Formats: sequence, C-alpha cells, structure tokens
Amino acid sequence: MPARYSRILAAVCLLTCFPVPRVSNAGPASDRQIIHVLNRLAFGPTLEDFRHVRSIGIDRYIYEQLDPESIPEPFDLRWRIGALDTLRYNAVQLRQLYGPLSTVRGLKLPPELERVRRERARTIVQQAAQARILRAVLSRRQLQEVMVDFWFNHFNVFAGKDLDHLWIGDYERQAIRPFALGRFRDLLFAVTKHPAMLVYLDNTMSTAPGSPAARGNRTGLNENFAREVMELHTLGVDGGYTQEDVITLARILTGWSINRPDPSEFPDHAAVFEGARHDFGPKVFLGHALRSRGKAEGEEALDILAKSPATARHIAFELAQYFVADEPPASLVEQLAARFFATDGNIREVLSALFASREFRESYDQKYKTPYHFVISAVRAAGVPVDNTRPLLGTMTQLGMPLFGCPTPDGYKNTESAWLSPDATAHRINFAAALTRGNVPVGNLMTSAAIGPSADLPAQMAVPNDAARLEEIFGSTMSTATRETVAAAPAGLRAALILGSPDFMRR
Repeated sequence: MPARYSRILAAVCLLTCFPVPRVSNAGPASDRQIIHVLNRLAFGPTLEDFRHVRSIGIDRYIYEQLDPESIPEPFDLRWRIGALDTLRYNAVQLRQLYGPLSTVRGLKLPPELERVRRERARTIVQQAAQARILRAVLSRRQLQEVMVDFWFNHFNVFAGKDLDHLWIGDYERQAIRPFALGRFRDLLFAVTKHPAMLVYLDNTMSTAPGSPAARGNRTGLNENFAREVMELHTLGVDGGYTQEDVITLARILTGWSINRPDPSEFPDHAAVFEGARHDFGPKVFLGHALRSRGKAEGEEALDILAKSPATARHIAFELAQYFVADEPPASLVEQLAARFFATDGNIREVLSALFASREFRESYDQKYKTPYHFVISAVRAAGVPVDNTRPLLGTMTQLGMPLFGCPTPDGYKNTESAWLSPDATAHRINFAAALTRGNVPVGNLMTSAAIGPSADLPAQMAVPNDAARLEEIFGSTMSTATRETVAAAPAGLRAALILGSPDFMRR
C-alpha cells in the first residue's frame, strides 16, 4: 500500500478508536438538522438533496417524502429497473421459468440442462439485489426506500431457503413495496400470504393431524410460522400470548401453502389454501372464539393481531429504535403506539408523528449506520455513478450484512452494538479509501440486466476524488477533530478521510 494511503488509514483509525466528544455547536443548527433528516429519512445526503432541503426547509422535505407518489423518479433509474427482465414475472411464472424441473413427460432431464436452469435461477436474486441497490442510491423517493428496507428486515425472508431464491424479488415487489407507507394490516396480510414467507417459516409442512392430507412428512402441526408471526411480526415477545395461543394459531393457519408446479386448479396462484390439510375444529385465539371457516379463520386471526395494542407498541418501539435511538424514550414509544392504534395502523400517520416529535429532532448522531446504510450513504455522498452494483453488495457481505442473506427470521439488528468493532471499522475505512480512489468498480459501462461485466471492460473507472463536494455537505457539521484532520491531510486523501470518519459512520 502506498505511503499516502497508509496515512489515511492511520488518521481515520485514530479518529475512530478514540472518538471525539460530540459537541452541540459543531456547526449551524440548520445544517445539522438537514444532515440529520437526510440520514434518517434517506440513505444519507447527496449534494443535490442537501441543497434541496436547504432551499425548501426540513418540514417541506418531510411532507414530500411522506407522499412518494408525488415525487417523479429519474428516467435513468426507471430505465435500469425496466431492463431487469426477471422483475417482470409473477411468482407463478418465476417458478415455471426458473424453478426445478427434473422430468419432462416422465423423462429425466440431462444434467447440463438442470445446471443451466440452476444458473438462470441465480439471476433472480442478482437482479432483485441490483434493483434494491439502484433504488436506494438513485431514487428521489428516499423514505419509500428506507421503509422498504425496514419492513423487509421486519418480515425477513432468507433467499437461501428452498424455493425462496425464486420468489425473493417478487416478495419485495408484491408484498413489501406497495404497503411500506400504507396500513400495517394490509402489509401483514400480504407478507403472510406470500409463498416466500410460507416456505421460509415452514407452513408448507404444517398439517392438521388426522386430516385427509396428513401423510408422508406432512402429518402434524409446525408451529414455526405461527410463533414468528406473533413474536416478531405483530405482538412482540412480551405481547401477552401463551404457548396455547401459538398452537391455536398454527391450527388456524393449517392449509396455507404453495401451489403445485403445474396446477390444474388456480393456475394463476403461487400460494393457495388446501382445505384437506386444515384443522376445522373449534378454536379460541387470544380470547376470541373463532368459527370454523377455513381460510377465513386465518384472516380473522391476522385482523385480531393487527388491531392488538401489543402490536401497536411493538411496531412503535421498532420504528422509534430505527429512527431515533437504540434505546428509544418510553414516552415516545407510547405516543407512537397511541397514534398507530388511533389510525388503525396507518404507517404514514405514525411516521408523521415520529418526525414531528422533539425526540426525533434532538436525536442527531445517536444511531450507528448498518453496513447497508454505510455503503449506500458513502456512494450517495461521493456522487459516484453506479452501473455495477456487485462491488457494493460484496462489501455488504464482507461487513456481515449480505442483502437477502439473513437466515434468521428476526432480521438484521440496527443497533450500534451489533456492528461497531475494530475489524468492521477497518473494513469500512478500506472501502472509503478504495471508493474515493476509484478502485471500487461500480462505474462499469454494462447493461443493467447483465449477470457479469464483459471481459473487455476496464477493471475500474475514474472517480473524482471530490473532497470539495463532501466538505460542502458535511463541513459545518463535522467535529473539530475530524475537520482539523481533514484540513491537515494532503488534498488527495481528504475525501476518504471524510467518508471514513467516525462522524460519517453515524446517522
């Protein structure tokens, strides 16, 4: 490593290993609030967004972001997303076109054809991830993208589970994205009925004992789906339910499953209700007596969960933790829970109350960026053109946060203790240095739908080492120690010092 780059690592390590005290007068309050709002409602500021918020004011920006449909998307983003062909197919088509196919008319397929189908199936996850990153970097509807990330993590699905690599993009597109700022009940219904969730949490295996379809490996209840719907998705671990309620919900949800690969009945549905596997016995769930109505029982149970005060508190805590502090004030959580309950789970209304709260406005710098947020915010702040998202996804994986790669249903943590460590900090500093040197090959001139770069394309593209851009955005809000370190560094190292500073690691 050249000596000048060794100096940048040493300087940033000094700042990171010995954090400077946070001073309230680090810069003009208005600039601090602009950075604060863009770090929370967006994946960090771009120079253009910083100037935009400065010109219209924080309240107007919040109002705009709460109404994403009113914000036009860049043509370049729409064109790139449109070029990702697997995003055009629904869940049924994805399984038919890319799913496992061991026989055709009773004949076993050649191994090379099976291998080609498996390789094509990987394209789905690649394109879903590419679309997510492109939107996070380029979309003007930043709050929409923040909430898609938030809700996907809340209702986590692991792309490595069985057929979920086929459905991960459709899950985000159909079950998460349309409801990210809508009503929680609609969001809950969409994710619970999606084939990706039914497969991930094993409800495809859950069968009422003694039912007509109880045979083979499907002879009894699987409580996994019911438990996570209550513990993680709605009521919370302390939501007042019992083990008997878990068993009852598992009985209620028997029959919620995925369709056959080439069904004669309901050919347009990837998820179906199989009455032959359902428990039609009497049930009492969370004190509510439910009539035996098949699939409608499950919908009634989800309604009960969506309207529960415990669900309101659980969602309010998670929103406050994400947007305010790792340990959010109890008074704020109660305020948001009350708003959630009063508006029948209107997510936009809850966020509006959150962003207007004193706790939110005064929580500058209290959150530590996850690897996802750090990588996206660095690219946005630096103004680096992104055509190839794979290096960014690779960096997230190196930092322990592969996109669509969390195997556990509780998703990734967004707290400082989960991500702050000397090793992770060194990786972040290395990424900042490489990005500002142009050694992160995100600028390859490749089509959005391509699986890999062409062999004749350059390994890297020139990226402006534009410290002036970063100083205009962050200059007045940087701590004294960071500002002095940047000022004393050679001009070619200043951009990397800003992106690798402890100031930038926080949001």
